This record gives sequence, C-alpha cells and structure tokens, in this order.
Amino acid sequence: MEFSAHHSGEFILEELESRLDGLSEVEAASRRKQYGLNEIAREKRRSVFMRFFDNIKNPLVIILLVLGTVSLLTGDIRSALVILVMVVLSVVLRFFQEMRADNAALKLKAMVRNTATVVRDGVEEEIPIKMLVPGDIILLAAGDMTPADVRVLSAKDLFMNQAALTGESMPVEKKSNLSPANMPITNSLELINICFMGSNVVSGTAKAVVIRTGNQTYFGSLAENIISERVLTSFDKGITKFTWLMIRFVAVMVPIVFFINGLGRHDWLEAFLFALAVAVGLTPEMLPMIVTVNLSKGALVMARKKMIVKRLNAIQNFGAMDVLCTDKTGTITQGKIILEKHLDASGNPSEKVLHYGYLNSYYHTGLKNLLDDAILDHEELEDRLKAKEKYHKVDEIPFDFIRRRMSIVVKDETGLCTLISKGAVSEILSQCNRVEINGEIVAMLPEHFAKLNIIANELNAEGFRVIALAYKGIPCTAEEPVYSVKDESELILLGFLAFLDPPKDSAYETLKRLNDLSVTTKILTGDNEIITTYICKKVGLSVENILLGSEIETMNDAELRAIVDRTNIFARLVPAHKERIIHALQSNGHVTGFLGDGINDAPALKSADVGISVNSAVDIAKESSDMIMLETSLLILEQGVMEGRRVFGNIIKYIKMAASSNFGNMFSVLGASLFLPFLPMLPIQILTNNLLYDFSQTAIPTDDSEEVLKRSAA
Repeated sequence: MEFSAHHSGEFILEELESRLDGLSEVEAASRRKQYGLNEIAREKRRSVFMRFFDNIKNPLVIILLVLGTVSLLTGDIRSALVILVMVVLSVVLRFFQEMRADNAALKLKAMVRNTATVVRDGVEEEIPIKMLVPGDIILLAAGDMTPADVRVLSAKDLFMNQAALTGESMPVEKKSNLSPANMPITNSLELINICFMGSNVVSGTAKAVVIRTGNQTYFGSLAENIISERVLTSFDKGITKFTWLMIRFVAVMVPIVFFINGLGRHDWLEAFLFALAVAVGLTPEMLPMIVTVNLSKGALVMARKKMIVKRLNAIQNFGAMDVLCTDKTGTITQGKIILEKHLDASGNPSEKVLHYGYLNSYYHTGLKNLLDDAILDHEELEDRLKAKEKYHKVDEIPFDFIRRRMSIVVKDETGLCTLISKGAVSEILSQCNRVEINGEIVAMLPEHFAKLNIIANELNAEGFRVIALAYKGIPCTAEEPVYSVKDESELILLGFLAFLDPPKDSAYETLKRLNDLSVTTKILTGDNEIITTYICKKVGLSVENILLGSEIETMNDAELRAIVDRTNIFARLVPAHKERIIHALQSNGHVTGFLGDGINDAPALKSADVGISVNSAVDIAKESSDMIMLETSLLILEQGVMEGRRVFGNIIKYIKMAASSNFGNMFSVLGASLFLPFLPMLPIQILTNNLLYDFSQTAIPTDDSEEVLKRSAA
C-alpha cells in the first residue's frame, strides 16, 4: 500500500500495466481469472447438518448417547428410549432457536451499493463491484462507496468518510499528491492518496486506479480474520468444565462399583448393570435441555426487547460479563455530526450566530457538506427567521480549498444587503478588521485577535470542529449583481460554530446502570484521544488513564495484560489493537463484551465472549457479532445483562440441585448395595427417579432470580 502512495500516478499505472482510458474487456477478463472476483470472504453459513452436529457434540450429550447405547445393547430398551428423548429435546430445541436467529440476522443484511463507475476502452460504464480488477480506472463522486483499495490519480475537493474503518466521524481529505516517503506512517489509513474499500465519498470527485481487490484489500484482510472458528467463550468453558467433572466422577465411580459388586457377588452381569445404573444416576440427564430452555427463554425475552440473539450461549456470557469494551463512533455517539455550540466573540452562546449561520447554509447552492447539514437540521429556524419571506438571495461566492471559506449575499425586507461568510477560523479572521462584542462593533485589536484564537483553540482541544462566522453590510446594486472574492474583506467577526458527533441520549444513563451492575466500561476507538476524552466526560466515564495504539505497538502481551485493567480509554487503535486488548482482558480472567458497528470492530467482536452489534452496522460487523440490537437506545444493554444473569442463576440452580440430589442418591444406593443381597435399583428405576425429580425443576426458567441479580451487582 505504501509503495503505491509514495510513487507517482504515472508510475503506478505503468506498474499495473494500465492507462487512463482504462483496460479493455479482454484484459479485465484475463485479470479476473488471475485475481478472482472482487468479493470479501464472509463467515460461511453452517449447513443444516453441521449445525445439528455442533449441537450433538456437546460432551454431556455424548455421555447420554453412550449410556443410551449401552442400555440398548444390554436390553434395557426403556432406559435407552428415555435417554434418547432427553437428547432429542435438547438438541432440536437449540437447533431451531439458533436457526431462527440466523435467519432473522440474514434479513438485516443489505448492500448499500453494488455497482461502480469504471472506464473500459475509454468508455464510462456501470459494472458490478465484484467484476473490478487491479488496474481498472474508476470514477468516484459524492455518495459513492469505494469499491476496492484505489490510488487517487486526480481529485477535486475529495472528502472521504472512513468512520467504518477508523472510528473517526469527521471526513478526511484525499488528494493525488504523493505521500512523503520520509514521513513514518504507522497506519495505512492515514495515506492521503489511497482510498479504501468500505469508505464512502462525502463530497468532491476523483479518478482513481484499483490497486487491490477482494481479500487483498485492507477491508478484506479484516474479513479473513473472522472466518476462522470461534474460540470457546466463558460459558462454553464453564459447561465443558462441569461436564468433564461429571465424566471424571463416572470414570472413577463406575469401575469401583463394578469390581466391588462383581468380586462380592460373583455375578459380573449383575455388577455391570448396577455400574450402569450408577453412571445413569450420576449424570444430570436434563442439564442439556434445562440449559437450552433457559437460553431459549432468554432469547425470546431479548427479541421482545428488540435484540436478535444469534448464538444462545451469548445470553449467559452477557450476564457474566464484567467488562464492556465499546467503540465510540456510532455506538456511544450518534454517528452523525451535530451543531453543538454557536458562540459569540466572547465565547458565550449566541442566537445571532446561529441565525446567520443558518442563512448562509440555507442559501448555499453548492454541494453541501456534513457541517451544512448539521446547521440545516435546525429546521425550526426557517419559520422563525422566515428565511423565504424576509430574505432574498442576491449572490454567492462559492467555496474553494484555497480560500477555505464561502459567502452568500442576502437582501432583507428593508432592502439592506448583507454578506455572510463562514469558513476556516484562520481564513475568516484574516479578513476581519472589526469584531462584534455584546452587540457593539469595535475595531479588531491584537488582544481581540488573541482572545478569539484562544476560544477556537479551546474548542479544538475539546474535540470540536470549529468554523468562524463573519458578516458586513454591502451595497445593493440595481443592475445584475456580481460579487467576488475581493468583497470578502473588512468583515465583522460575529462568532464561532462548533460541531461534534455527540453521545447518544441514553449513553450516560446506560453506563451508569452498567456500573451499578459491576460492569466496567472501556472505550476502544480509532479516533483521536482529544475527541474521545471529551465524549467520555460527557457520558460520565473517568479519563484518568489513556493508552494510544502507538504505545500498544511497543508492548508485548505480558506488558499489555499488566496495564489493561487500569486503563479505560484506548484511542488511535487499529483493528489488531482492539483484538489484543480483548485477549489481554480475557487472560486476566475477565468476561468481556464488545459493542461495535464498523469494519474495524469485526476482529474484536468475534474474539469477545459476547459480541454486540447494531442494525445500522456494516455487514461484516453483524456477521461477527453474537447479538444485534435493533434499536438505537443503549438501555437494552442493561436489560441484556439482567436477563443474562437470570439465565445464569437459573442454570446454576439446576446444576446445584441435580448434582447434590444425584450424588446423594447414588451414594445411598452404593452403600445399600454393600449390605443387600440384591441390586437396590435397576438403571430404569434410577432414571425414572431422576426424571421425576428433574421434571419438578422445569419451572426454574420462569424464576426471576432476584437474589442472584442483587448478589451479582453487589
């Protein structure tokens, strides 16, 4: 990637054996055979057979199948049938629950755009994205999604939204300029002349050449990481550990019982049947079904709360979670730019600044950017200002990247013409010789200039994107008006407009409730530490410890494990950093959740004990997650933790009851066998006794487990 960024466009075209008028269809077809289709690896959907097999290979299910088979071979058909029914109920219930969740998740997937504008044989045409090959010349315009990793050959005012890749909500400018070879680049996404698959064009146009497609792209390299087999989560490990404990008891007890009774009575068949009865008696036959029923009930409850559960085990992990790691953009924040502040030259809120800013954006006819959209979101101002009735647009001086400002001239109902200019702070201030302070217009003195820069710098330090606003009265001409850049002089500085991707309304309350439930929240973002710190303060998170991706690069796994617990903000991260942080927390004994919605979140979503995504997330994030939130409110997270704890508490109740009951019964039977001249109980009698007891526990999933919830939150 850096190779393409550090060489001229002509050189890259030569290396790719391409040209500005594009490849021919024959060349494209040949390269498609060589490189394959421009498609991203996706997590393969398990076949019906494999899904069924995955549910059967549970160790406890295998024990029951072995015991059932042995019962069948020894002629105890009734025991075999009862055991088989228990296995079928457990496996089938889980199978259909997970199938239903997967089918619901599939319906959420939708490609934003599936064609690209490409130049072939000198002719522009729309083709499916998957048909692109390295060397293709493509055209990008506002609203387009980048269909592959491309090198910009020429661009005009090109701004890209890379939030899905980096977590930064503000668009970044891309140019055809060479990236300096002597400037160290730690993150490929910072290259100014490379656009990446998964980003989209906010404004401007560009011509670019495709340099990587499919799994060779930056996006594709992340996708490949998620198609591997999932690691065992905390719940999987817990159930497996308990099952193997049962297996060890059976492995020890059964031979002892067999040999003691065989040597004592010299009837080895009878001893074998009794040993089989003990094995059946020690096994909690209904555990697989009780676990599945509890998880299924939890999934239904979560579905009513607008959350799709793709993997049943994730519900318990949700409850056991003690650390929630979350991306910032689009999860904690709204994922859109909002006009947060409108301040006068003294730094105080000003309605006049908002009004003038609204008139400027309202009558701006050029391509509106995200900042204009944020201003125009104040739709109530159109009626309040009576923008159409009281004001008439006279002229416009368009934006350009040299001046970095734009102006409009409006005439009000009294016939007065006003030029309103907004743009970069330094560019606007350079054109001002007066400033409006508390309604009075005074000459711009050095101390005013210094104070205005302090206000702007303080806003920038808090993570705001700041633009300045200025105006002046201007003569209205009777003939066709023609205003130019030279009229943008001797302006009156009015104030500042400050923009931010703000936190969701529910973020503060949700994080507070999670903290009350003893769940620690950590922010893992690709955005910079300044913006992240401001957002964290807004949602009530401590900002005492911040760790940057560049610092993580210098740490080995042991060093990261030592610091990860006492750090709650991680900024400027790449996907690999997020995954390493999750693994470090798990190594320290934490049950981790991860909430994310971007391409860069996919590896962490898959590595966490419970991965949570949102309906608006990119496809790869939804594929990597265990749960998908269908609503924007974060309060569902607290409800999910509570439901997970109910499920966990109810499963533990059954395990404790069944284990204590079974062990007590079996030791009683074993003791009786030492003194009685006959078998105290047959396998079918023990199984029936266990089932009668277990059926009395089938109401456990309906228990609210309030004492467990209180204890877990303590």
